[in-house]
Amino acid sequence: MGIADNISYINEKIKSVCELCGRDSSDIILVGVSKTHPVEKLIEAKNAGLYVFGESKVQEFIKKYEEVKDVRWHFIGHLQKNKVKYIIDKVELIHSLDDYELALEVNKRAEKINKIMDVLIQVNIGKEETKYGVYEEELFDFCKRISGLKNIRIKGLMCIPPNEDIDKTRYYFKRMKFLYEEVKKLKYDNFDIQYLSMGMTDDFDIAIEEGANIIRVGTGIFGERYYKKEDINNE
Repeated sequence: MGIADNISYINEKIKSVCELCGRDSSDIILVGVSKTHPVEKLIEAKNAGLYVFGESKVQEFIKKYEEVKDVRWHFIGHLQKNKVKYIIDKVELIHSLDDYELALEVNKRAEKINKIMDVLIQVNIGKEETKYGVYEEELFDFCKRISGLKNIRIKGLMCIPPNEDIDKTRYYFKRMKFLYEEVKKLKYDNFDIQYLSMGMTDDFDIAIEEGANIIRVGTGIFGERYYKKEDINNE
């Protein structure tokens, strides 16, 4: 199937899952994870009705930003402090706030351009050393620390669960939904909790069942990731 067919298939699957669990499919934001894929594929996806794209490498994102117009951009990868200035005016949502120093930098850069930057807190729900994110037991202290930053607006939570069996994945998603509802109760001025970003190509249906309203799908739309030889050598 081509990209348009893939998008149609995913949208139909979103609808069917939502019908089964009593949710409105229009509440689900599909983010096309376009990292490593060429601009031509993004334009093909845009022409097929996809309007939100997620990138995780700053240099690659900026190139695509300049070439693919009239779409919405999310930054979904680990964000280094020294790269914030390059994306702050270009993205509508950062999924990966995971560190207080990063929060300070995002706030500072957003203030300079008179912007309120929407962010999600990344939670390391499986406590994996190889992944970024705030640990569950640190989450509420972290929320308190960033609550005074006037140029960031906390819109929700994001996670990448361990790659385990379906039952374990569902457990992590359930846990994230619980944390999401608890964070929603916080009365901080810069908190406006609306989004739970979880679920990818192989598990977005389970994520929707457990409460996700942003899903991040790459392979299911664009096919296997494309790496140039130099990209592999630089990983």
